[in-house]
Amino acid sequence: MASTSVHDIRNLALLGQAGSGKTTLLEALLAAAGAIGASGSIERGDTVSDFDPMEKSMGHSLNTGLAQLEWAAHRLNLLDTPGTPDFLGRALLALPSVETAVVVVNAQAGVETVTRRAMEAAAGKCRMLVVNRIDASGADPAAVFDALVAAFGRECLPINLPTPERDRVIDCFFAPEAGAATAFSSVEAAHDAIVDQVVELDEALMAAYLEQGETLDPGQLHDPFERALREGHLIPVCFVSARSGAGVRELLDVFARLMPDPTEGNPPAFVKGEGAAAVPVEVAPDPARHALAHVFQIQNDVYRGKLALFRIHQGTITAGSQLYVGDARKPFKVTHLLRIQGRQQVEIAEGIAGDLCAVARVDELHRDAVLHDSHDEDYHHLLPPAYPRPVHGLALIPKKPGDEQKLSEALARLQDEDPCLETGFDAQTRQTVVHGLGELHLKVVLEQLATRWNLDLDTARPAVPYRETIAASAESRYRHKKQSGGAGQFGEVALRVEPLPRGGGLELVDEIKGGAIPTHFMPAVEKGVRQAVAEGCLAGFPLQDLRVTVVDGKHHAVDSNEVSFVTAARHALLEAVAAARPTLLEPLLEVRVSANERHFGEISAEFSSRRGRMSATDSIAPGRISLSALVPMAELDGFEIRLKAICAGESECTLALHSYEPAPGDAQQRLAGAHAQRRAHEQ
Repeated sequence: MASTSVHDIRNLALLGQAGSGKTTLLEALLAAAGAIGASGSIERGDTVSDFDPMEKSMGHSLNTGLAQLEWAAHRLNLLDTPGTPDFLGRALLALPSVETAVVVVNAQAGVETVTRRAMEAAAGKCRMLVVNRIDASGADPAAVFDALVAAFGRECLPINLPTPERDRVIDCFFAPEAGAATAFSSVEAAHDAIVDQVVELDEALMAAYLEQGETLDPGQLHDPFERALREGHLIPVCFVSARSGAGVRELLDVFARLMPDPTEGNPPAFVKGEGAAAVPVEVAPDPARHALAHVFQIQNDVYRGKLALFRIHQGTITAGSQLYVGDARKPFKVTHLLRIQGRQQVEIAEGIAGDLCAVARVDELHRDAVLHDSHDEDYHHLLPPAYPRPVHGLALIPKKPGDEQKLSEALARLQDEDPCLETGFDAQTRQTVVHGLGELHLKVVLEQLATRWNLDLDTARPAVPYRETIAASAESRYRHKKQSGGAGQFGEVALRVEPLPRGGGLELVDEIKGGAIPTHFMPAVEKGVRQAVAEGCLAGFPLQDLRVTVVDGKHHAVDSNEVSFVTAARHALLEAVAAARPTLLEPLLEVRVSANERHFGEISAEFSSRRGRMSATDSIAPGRISLSALVPMAELDGFEIRLKAICAGESECTLALHSYEPAPGDAQQRLAGAHAQRRAHEQ
C-alpha cells in the first residue's frame, strides 16, 4: 500500500531488555501481516532486523533495525532496538522518529534494568507495555502486571488479558468477551478501568458515562484515548507470545486502531537558534508545507557507503528534491529515495510527513542533521534524547605504523553511528582514548574496527589525568643568555607564584614597571609561562590553581628576542613552582549507582575499598535505591565489572568529574620518581 495520508501511518519503537523477545516479536508481526512468508529466528540468523554478521554471531541486536508492514489499511513503521544496557544509546536513537514507544517485557523476568531506563527515556512519548513470552515455563503474567504497576504507576492498564492456559488473549477494549476466563482480573474489570481512566479527560463523555449510563464504543473514546497517551495518563498493557503467535494479531489491531498517527502524538521538540538563544518552533505534519526532516540514524558500510535514515516531520520529499543540510548554503539532490526493510532498500517516488525514509551515499549527512527545502528552516534543530554518559575507557594503540589517521577516520564514522561513543586524543600521553557504556560496548567497537577497517590494535587502560598545583608562594628569577658569534640571546624574567583556591585555574598578572621587559615581549613571556604550566614540574602533569605574577626582568637592546623571553619565563616558572611545595592532584569522580536495596551493604563496602566517600543515599522506587560517592578515578579500574557481579547486572552507574584533591603520598612519590627517570633518559 502506498500511503496517501499522514493518518494512515503509525511509527513505533520496540524497546526493552535483551532477552525480552523484541526481534522475535517483530518477526511474528511481519509474518502475521504477510510482509514475510514465515518468521525468521535468531538461532538461524535469518531475522529481518538483525542482518549484521556480528549481530548474528552474538544473537543480540546491536543496532536499531527498521521494518514496515501493512495492517488494516495502515502502514506500520517498526524500529527494533538493542536491549543490552551497553547499547542503550543506540536504542534511544529511535525515539525522535516515532510517536509511540513500545516497551517489551519478558514474562519470565519481569521489570529489568533496561525496562526502567526505556520507560524513563520515553516519558515524552506515548508509551505502551507488551508482556511477551506469556506461555513460557515459569511465566507469571499476573505477577508481572503487578510489578509493572508498582514500577510505573496505576496508569498501566491491560487492553487484553491472557487465558488461564496462556494460549491466547481475551480482548478487553474493542469487543470485550464478558465472562471469559482469564489468567487474572476479569474482562469487565479491565474494560471499566480503561474507560474510567480515559473519560476523566473529557467532561462531556464523563457526564454521559456516569450520569446517563451510556455505553461508550471505541470510536467515542478515540480522542480522549490519544490525549491520555500523550499526557502519560494511560499506559496500555498487552500480552503476547511471539513464539506461539498468541496475541500477535490482537497487538497489530492495537497498534493500528489505538496508537497515535503523526498528527496525534506529542509534537517533535524543534528549536531555532543556538544555545540560550534557541526558541521552540512549531512543526506540523502537513504534507503541503515546507519539507523538514531529521536524520535519526547513520549506517556506514564499507562497500555500500553511508546510509542516512530520516523521519519526515513536515512537508513532502520526492526523488529529485533539493535539500539543505542544517544551515548549509548548498543543497544536495535526492537522487534515490529509499524505503528500508531490514537490509533491503526499495526505491520510492515520494515520502510524506510521518514517513521514515532513507538516502544513500550523501557524505554531508550526519546523525541529528536537519534536512529542509527552504532557508526559512535554517538553524532548526531537534532536541535529542538524554543519552547515558560513557563511563568505560580504553586507550587504542595501532600496531601498524601510519594507521593513526585511519583509526581517527574510522572512529569518526563510528561516533556518527553511536551517540554514546566518545573519542579523544590525550596529547600528554599521546593516546587515542575511547569511552563507551561498558566492556561489551567497547569490545564490539574493537571488533568493528578490525572487521570493517582492518585495523590491528593494542589496548591499554587510559592514563589518569592527574594535575599539579602549589601549596605555598615563591619567587624566582632566571636569566637566559647565549652568545654564538653573531647576534646573541638575552632575556631575564622574575616572577612570583601563589596558590589559588581549588578550581581557580591559572591567573597571569603583569606588574612590570619602567619597561624592564618591553611590552612587545610580554606575549613571549606568557607563552613561556603556559609552556611550563602545560609540562608541569613534579610529575609531568599540567599545573592548575595558581597565580603567576611577572614582577621584573631585563632586556638587551640588540640580543633580546621572543625566543629568549619564552625560555627565561619557562625556566623561571619551573624554578618558582619547585620552591612552592608542589603537590599532585588526583581527579575525583562522583559515582551514582541505582540498584536493588538489598545490595546496599555490598556496594557501600565496594566504595570504601576504593577510597570512596559516600555522599548521598536516596530511595528512588519501591525496592530500589540510589547511592552516590566520591571515588578517585585511579581506583575505579574494574568497578563496573564488580558492580555487575554484585547486582547480577541489575544496576545502573553514571560517572561525572567532581573535583581534584591531593593524591596520597605514595602515589605522589611513585609518579614523581617515574617522571624523573623519564627526564634523565631523555637527557
